Amino acid sequence: MTRRFYDRLAADYHRICADWPSSVRRQGEALHRLLGGHPRRVLDCACGIGTQAVGLAAQGHEVTGTDLSPAALARVTGIPVAAADMRALPFPDAMFDAVVCADNSLPHLLTPEDVRRALTEMHRVLRRGGRLILSTRDYDEARRTHPAATRPSVHEAPDGRTITFQLWHWHPDGTHYDVELFQVFPDLTTTVHTTTYWAITRAELQDFVETTGFSGPKWHEPEESGFFQPILTAKT
Repeated sequence: MTRRFYDRLAADYHRICADWPSSVRRQGEALHRLLGGHPRRVLDCACGIGTQAVGLAAQGHEVTGTDLSPAALARVTGIPVAAADMRALPFPDAMFDAVVCADNSLPHLLTPEDVRRALTEMHRVLRRGGRLILSTRDYDEARRTHPAATRPSVHEAPDGRTITFQLWHWHPDGTHYDVELFQVFPDLTTTVHTTTYWAITRAELQDFVETTGFSGPKWHEPEESGFFQPILTAKT
């Protein structure tokens, strides 16, 4: 389901952002600061069309991108990419200085076993003292309030405005939800893409990170990091 969601969305993914090139720059700068402001060998293991990966490469990092979606990867320029599942990364041990898994990618994994497998793989490909950077939605708040929708975002382009919003359908367990992502294009045609997420709380995610071998987990709020979501960093 996840691959199909991003394969179908790939051609219009940039329209989720009001200004995608500006988002690439801002996110790259924020992640660069979290990496200490020095070039690193970085794996973006859920790179999509390259929002974070391309931004990091522009900051001088040696970035490799992987993603489930070949259609999304086909849009990435300027860095090497490979189609791969984050639960089975196609790289040798201790290859990277940092692994990035941003923009709410990890919560596509719906069970503790799958989350642990992915984090174990991220740990494996990191060198000793390497850094993990994860970002998710603020699911502590979402688990309390169970929102039914997101606010719409508007993408301005020469052909007009594209409006993107989501409807959320919570499962009876109160921890998982199905998403319908709507995009209304300038000619008023509309597409709907569906997928499922696990609303992992900060405590749950931190526990997974620590039990898969990472140390020193730390949360960074958007107002501190300049990134648009809360970020969890940890080291091997």
